[in-house]
Amino acid sequence: MRADLIPLAENDRGSIGSLEFAIPVWATATALVLVLIVAWFFGSVAKWLLRHRARLNTTTCMVLSILGTAVGLFIAGAIDHRMNVWHPVTIVLGLASSIVAVGAYAMVAARLQSPTGIPVAELLASGESDRVEFKSTARVNLHTKQRDVAMETVIVKTVAAFLNSDGGNLLIGVDDDGTPLGLDADFTTLRHPDADRFELFLRDLLTATLGQSTAAEVGISFEQVARAAGDAEASASPTEVLVCRVECTPSPRPVYLRGMKNNALPEFWVRAGNSSRQLSVDQAAEYVMHRWPLGAGRALAAQVRAAVRFSSV
Repeated sequence: MRADLIPLAENDRGSIGSLEFAIPVWATATALVLVLIVAWFFGSVAKWLLRHRARLNTTTCMVLSILGTAVGLFIAGAIDHRMNVWHPVTIVLGLASSIVAVGAYAMVAARLQSPTGIPVAELLASGESDRVEFKSTARVNLHTKQRDVAMETVIVKTVAAFLNSDGGNLLIGVDDDGTPLGLDADFTTLRHPDADRFELFLRDLLTATLGQSTAAEVGISFEQVARAAGDAEASASPTEVLVCRVECTPSPRPVYLRGMKNNALPEFWVRAGNSSRQLSVDQAAEYVMHRWPLGAGRALAAQVRAAVRFSSV
């Protein structure tokens, strides 16, 4: 009996030895590179298909693509364990699972991200919302036809609210009904009435009220928009007007508005439906704790510091 087992053991050792050298290191390295290339390709396809729905990071798409492809390979193996990697069914299942994985992420991202890359005309047609706001001017009160600091305050409050919420687009030069008015009224208050000088004014305003780092995160662009069909002044004016888009992405940290007057207390603004709302001190503290929670380590350190302070009283 033992004599019969000895050759079997030797055969087993031989088979183990052959398995150890069946896949050389260079083949493993090549396979890893191929996996990344395939993941990049599958992720790029999914990113292209979903380009109008959400902003997708290439690295994130690659990781999701690898996970989705793995699920597709498991499904292919469950259908037929003899099916190889290059079988058409395997490739189709891998690509489909990859797109599904990236698509599921895109659905979540599209819900959380602010509208971006959408033409101003489409934003005007959709109307005001929790992520879209219209303002007729940024400096001039249309009732008095004079520069009004209150108008500038409304602009920075809206930007701060978008940054502290889910982001959004502020369109300047548009009335509440979505009718494009243009920036001519604001241009009259500038030394050089053009878009560059208007952007400089906005940058300076945001820097003075929200801080330089926060102001740098805000995107400012301009777009020509067709006048409304029923505009009485259309016959004597250009067929298109210039609208300013202020694009805000959710801030990674709380944004406080410094008052326009000296010694004014900082204010905390958020979006509530299609309007901006100021939170009281206790409301702001609770909102910040839930939206920007401390990590486990930082939270523990904060608790220790608090315990030490109270124990010394």
